[in-house]
Amino acid sequence: MPAPLVDAPDAARDAAAAADAPGTGSTPALRLKAVLLMAGSCLPILGAVLMAPVLPRMQDHFESTPGADALVPVALTIPALALGLLAPFAGVLIDRLGRHRLLVWATVVYAFVGTAPLWLDSLGAIVASRALVGVTEAVIMTCCTTLIGDYWSGPARDRLLAVQTICAAVSATAFFAIGGAIGSAGWRAPFWAYAVSLLLAPLLATVLRPTAGTAGGAAPADAASAVEQRPYPWRRMAATCGLTFFGAMVFYTVPVEMSYLLDDLGVKKSAAVGLATAVASAATVAGAASFARVGARAQAFLPYVLALCAAGFAVMSVAGGAPLLVVGAVVNCVGTGVLLPLLLTRAMALLDHADRGRGTGLWTAAFFLGEFVCPLVLLGLSKPLGGLAAAVGVLAAATAVVALGVFLKDRRTAVATAA
Repeated sequence: MPAPLVDAPDAARDAAAAADAPGTGSTPALRLKAVLLMAGSCLPILGAVLMAPVLPRMQDHFESTPGADALVPVALTIPALALGLLAPFAGVLIDRLGRHRLLVWATVVYAFVGTAPLWLDSLGAIVASRALVGVTEAVIMTCCTTLIGDYWSGPARDRLLAVQTICAAVSATAFFAIGGAIGSAGWRAPFWAYAVSLLLAPLLATVLRPTAGTAGGAAPADAASAVEQRPYPWRRMAATCGLTFFGAMVFYTVPVEMSYLLDDLGVKKSAAVGLATAVASAATVAGAASFARVGARAQAFLPYVLALCAAGFAVMSVAGGAPLLVVGAVVNCVGTGVLLPLLLTRAMALLDHADRGRGTGLWTAAFFLGEFVCPLVLLGLSKPLGGLAAAVGVLAAATAVVALGVFLKDRRTAVATAA
C-alpha cells in the first residue's frame, strides 16, 4: 500500500494536536478552540434550515419554471444528500492532506457557493449551487468533528461532542427564526447569512493551528506506517455506522414531522406549532446536557436510550390531542439528545489519529444520509398504513427491536470479555 500523499508541514501540525491538547479542555487556548469548532459545526445546520421559511415565496417566484414543485424542496434538502454521499471522501482527504488547511478553504468556499443564489436567476443553477454547499459542508463537518477528536480525549472529548449536539439543536431553532425574519425582505435575503463564514475562516486559520511537534513522539511518516500495519476496524465501524444511520432517522423524526402530526390533530396556528417544536428542541438540549455530565459511562445505557426514544414514538403514535403528542415528543427528544453524542463517541473510541478523518467521514455520511431518508421512509409508510401517526408507531416498534438487539449484543460482549 503506497504512503499517503501528505503535505508534511500540515500533517505534522495535525499529528501534533494531541501534544497541544492535554485533554482537560480547561485552558483558555483550548476553550477558544472549542468555541471555534462549535461555530464551524453550526455552518452545516445553517445550510439545512436557513432557507426553509422562504420556500413558499421561492416557489411563487419560480412558478413558471418546469418542475419547480420538485426542484424548490430539493434545493433545501440536496446539501444534506451531498454531505452524506461525500463525507467519506472528505474523511480520506482529511487524513491525507491535513485537517486545518482543508477546513479553512472549505469555510471560504462555503461563503461563495452559499451566497450564489443572490445572483443566480436559474432554478437549476441554484440547485447546483446548493449541492456545492453540501460538498463544503461535508469537509467542514468532518474536519470539525475530527479536530475535536484530535484536541481532546476521554471525558473532555465526550463533553465536547455533547456540546456539539447542543449547539446543533439550539442553532437549528435560531437559524429557522433568523431565516424567517430576514425572509421578510425577500426570498433571496437569507442567503446573505452564508457570508458569515468569511469572518470565521481567519480565526480558524490562526487559532486552530497546533504547536510544532508530533503526537506521542511519532512523526507523520511513522503514523502512515502504522496505518499500513494496523487493520482498519471496518467491521466495528460498519456496525456503528449502520446504527447511526438508523439513529439519524430517530433523531430527525420529531423536528421534521412534528408540524404535520399537529396539523393532523387540528393544530393549525404557526405560533402553537412553533411553541411545540421549541419545547421538543429544549428536551433535545436537556438530553445532550445530561450526556455531557455522564460522559463515556453512558455507553452502557445505549439500549435504554433507544427504548426511551421508542416509548416517545409510541406515545406520539396514539396521541389523540396536542398535549399528549408534545409529551411523547419530549420523551423522545430527551432520548435523542443523549443518542447522538453517544453514537459519535462510540465511533471515536474505535479510531486512532491517523485514520480519524476517514472514520469521522463515514460516521458523518451515515448520519446525514439517515437525515435525508427520514421523511421519505415515513412518507412511504404513512400511505399504506393510513396516516403519519401509524408510520411513527412502526418506527417505535423498529426502535424497540434495535434497542433489544443492542442490549443482547452488549451483553454477549460483556460475557465474552469477562471470560
